[in-house]
Amino acid sequence: MRLTTKGRYAVTAMLDLAIHHDQGPVALADIAKRQGISLSYLEQLFAQLRKHGLVRSTRGPGGGYRLGRGATTIAVSDVICAVDESVDATRCGGKENCQGEERCLTHDLWTDLSQQISEFLGGINLAQLVERRRVKEVACRQVQGVHAQHVAAASKSPLIKTGT
Repeated sequence: MRLTTKGRYAVTAMLDLAIHHDQGPVALADIAKRQGISLSYLEQLFAQLRKHGLVRSTRGPGGGYRLGRGATTIAVSDVICAVDESVDATRCGGKENCQGEERCLTHDLWTDLSQQISEFLGGINLAQLVERRRVKEVACRQVQGVHAQHVAAASKSPLIKTGT
């Protein structure tokens, strides 16, 4: 069982959105910078998240994305399902054809594990993650890092002098 990059990035981006929700609509470019995720990949993920009502978009200047509903009502499992991910630990995808079209010896073990993972991810919402001390520390570091990059870039740009 492995949660792919798609599921991980979707959860990461949604958590970033939840952290910065008080700043109004959040641009995908800002999430991309803070999280090191390709903007085009985020656009694909957010199209799926929007279809499932997890985010809503605002167009135009100052536009971006907001959570589609309260952070307390968005479970991590909702995000993973919205991008068509699965946390199934079975080799057969739950079809019971793991060994020569028959159920394998450990099928029930992996099915039970999948159920435990699903319940765990379903029991954690974005608001709970936002409140975690270490999540707050990382978010603060990321904002400072992006700010430092902007300052460094501004200091390298040539100054335009006006004639006097």
